[in-house]
Amino acid sequence: MTIDDAFRVQNVGSPRVSPDGKWIVYTVSSTDLKADKRTTDLWMVSWDGKQDMQLTFGYDGSTSSPEFSPDGRYISFLSGRKGTAKGTQVWVLDRRGGEARQLTGVKKGDLENYAWSPDSKELLLTIHTGGTVSANDFNDPSKHKLIPPIVMTRYHFKQDVEGYLTADDHTYLYLYDIATGKMEKLTAGKQYNESDGIWSPDGKEIAFVSNHTAEPERNINTDIFVVAAKPGAEPRQLTHYTGADAGPLSWSPDGKLIAFLRGGHVKYWQYQENHLGVIAADGSSPARILMAKFDRPVSSPQFSSDGKSITVLVTDDRNRYPASVDVATGAVHRLVATEGVSWAHAEKAGHEALLWTTDTKPGEVYALSQGHLRELTHHNARLLSELELSKSENISALSKDGTRIDGLLTLPVNKSEAKPYPLLVFIHGGPQGQDAHEFNTIPQLFAARGWAVLNVNYRGSNGRGLAFQRAIWANWGVLEVQDVQACVHKVIQEGIADPKRMGVGGWSYGGIMTDFMIASTNEFKAASSGAGTGDPLALYGVDEYGNQYNFELGEPWKSLNTYIKIGYPFFHADRIHTPTLFMGGTSDFNVPVVAGEQMYLALQTLHVPSALIVYPQQFHGFTDPTYIRDRYQYWFNWYDKWVLGKDVKLSYLPWAKKDKKK
Repeated sequence: MTIDDAFRVQNVGSPRVSPDGKWIVYTVSSTDLKADKRTTDLWMVSWDGKQDMQLTFGYDGSTSSPEFSPDGRYISFLSGRKGTAKGTQVWVLDRRGGEARQLTGVKKGDLENYAWSPDSKELLLTIHTGGTVSANDFNDPSKHKLIPPIVMTRYHFKQDVEGYLTADDHTYLYLYDIATGKMEKLTAGKQYNESDGIWSPDGKEIAFVSNHTAEPERNINTDIFVVAAKPGAEPRQLTHYTGADAGPLSWSPDGKLIAFLRGGHVKYWQYQENHLGVIAADGSSPARILMAKFDRPVSSPQFSSDGKSITVLVTDDRNRYPASVDVATGAVHRLVATEGVSWAHAEKAGHEALLWTTDTKPGEVYALSQGHLRELTHHNARLLSELELSKSENISALSKDGTRIDGLLTLPVNKSEAKPYPLLVFIHGGPQGQDAHEFNTIPQLFAARGWAVLNVNYRGSNGRGLAFQRAIWANWGVLEVQDVQACVHKVIQEGIADPKRMGVGGWSYGGIMTDFMIASTNEFKAASSGAGTGDPLALYGVDEYGNQYNFELGEPWKSLNTYIKIGYPFFHADRIHTPTLFMGGTSDFNVPVVAGEQMYLALQTLHVPSALIVYPQQFHGFTDPTYIRDRYQYWFNWYDKWVLGKDVKLSYLPWAKKDKKK
């Protein structure tokens, strides 16, 4: 696989099953490198897989959030295409034929989500009511004269992608009458954010998630509420848990129960496992946590058509599978036994669709029946027929304290190359994520170039239980380093990795971990730290994680020693001798580029070979294909130069050519 091949991958997502179970609508995202943009279109496939058709075309604006109307007449979606009202709106396609037409006309705020009423006569809209100024607005010189000073008085005042948050920035639910076009706010009262709204089966009530504590921005104490489906109604609070009771929500077909997700205590904001719960919709009985002893996080609950079970997605060790949970007993039944990852599922009329991916196959839509997966879509079949990919192998090692650490090892595509191989250790972010048996571009790109790639699920990762995940709470950079080193040393001992040709890198917490690694050992010949930090104190009030700092590390003026301890990559930068590439985006409010700039200056001061690449108007997750391509190439060049000793220029040639034309 080459970089160009990586951009030929089509990303399939958001499957939704028609009310009669005969069709599945879904999205397909593709990249146009020449135009430097990604577009997303709607497709629809029949349940038998014999018919697969494209419904929208990217030249008229990307689409998202497809749904079937409950009466089956329409396919709806969100799009910012040109219409009578500007911005993202709900559009519909009549299944009997004709062009898509704009259904909503939201003029103030950003339309983020919607849900059909059971009678198909109304929509429940989730609208972000302005009050934000994106970092990209003030990074664009052409807009400077248009933007007044940004005044903030709230505690949580910035968010990646959204930008700076002012006092009137909130998310509310609105009722939209399709026949009249009238839109009215659902709830009355104070300015509490509302999300995850769903209709009751009879259409008389709406359930949603909100935080009604005195200072909702200072905690994650969300609860489940129910309100009559009429404008200005007063909501009724169902749960009163000190922690996160969250969505997505699912209403049982008989209207008696609401399924939700219960997280951990507010103290453990980033270190929680969501468990499946149900509560009586009328509030007559307290919540029941069906999977309290099931030590794995779950997501995406959905009641079955008969209401007897709830399907969830379970994050397990290096896998993510659908499971059925018995509502009466809480018994859990795994629905797919093979290795792989599911990112979405949907069910109607007893027909269940699944988005499924493996090491060597990007996600496609599958029909799921009695534990058997039947592939319905084949958007990457042609590309895969042209490529030779490497399957990731499971690997385990014992860390310094005897804890078993799991990971994935992807060997070079050309197995005839002599061992030991050059090794790239690429560390996942989070830290509450994991590397799993899903299609991952980075290992495949490096495996095609003769590298072995090691991904380690260090302590802090999910999929191994709550104790494993919380082991690093307020103590970053100790156990994780030991865990990664244990797996590295194992592949060296097994003759797979060449200890003289090793590189390390990562993005987000993977970038933070990279800083920890190079400050702890000099065994790596090169490193790439993307959107990371070696000093969390430098980001207090600069990034979006005010709550996490205060809950986990403490207030700096009270817990300075904790910040200094965790900031050892910066405060002990004189221990670093590894040539390191730092990267970040100018619009990243998640881990601002200032953190990489700080580490870069430290290494420059110490005369350690280093480089800093700053990408204009990019958030924490890059959006421009050209910049994503550029990042891949710089990784190649950096590791080729410092690990393999190749004579390569660090500059990326397409930029150089563009400069010459000027």
